[in-house]
Amino acid sequence: MATFFRRKAAAVTLGVLALTLAGGGIAVAQPATKAPAEVAQPGARLAGATGQPPVTAAEAKQARAALKASLAPPAAGSVAWAVVASDGTLLQHSANVVSSTKYGTGQYQVLLDYSVVGKAFQATIGTNDQFNVPPAGEISVAPRNQTPNGVFIQTYSSGGSVSNKPFHLFVAN
Repeated sequence: MATFFRRKAAAVTLGVLALTLAGGGIAVAQPATKAPAEVAQPGARLAGATGQPPVTAAEAKQARAALKASLAPPAAGSVAWAVVASDGTLLQHSANVVSSTKYGTGQYQVLLDYSVVGKAFQATIGTNDQFNVPPAGEISVAPRNQTPNGVFIQTYSSGGSVSNKPFHLFVAN
């Protein structure tokens, strides 16, 4: 009797495996249809059109001067922060933040007085007004090309197009 149940269990297991592969395996193996452009992520839609602007000689000189002006590097575990308006104006900031620059629609740079290579960045859309109700949108943050003490921020509308937005930036040390 035990042999009968063992054979039956093996047959049922093989049947379930075969049905799983036949039903789900074929569906997975079929080529997926591409998502329409309006469903894709903003980075996929705007590839190439939203890269960082080139660093000018004047900007490189300003970044080097900011690095030399540092009195002391921040302590481990400290945070540098900045609140930047949609026009690129530096509204509030910690002591290590030197300046902010707006390059074009939704493209910003924040300079610090120390190297941020290997640091963690976080940015969020936000204002510093009394009620702090930020506009809807998206934001991305990255190290600034060829500028070891710069952070590049790009802001988007909720639809994924580049758009001017105010933001808060945090750099963890």
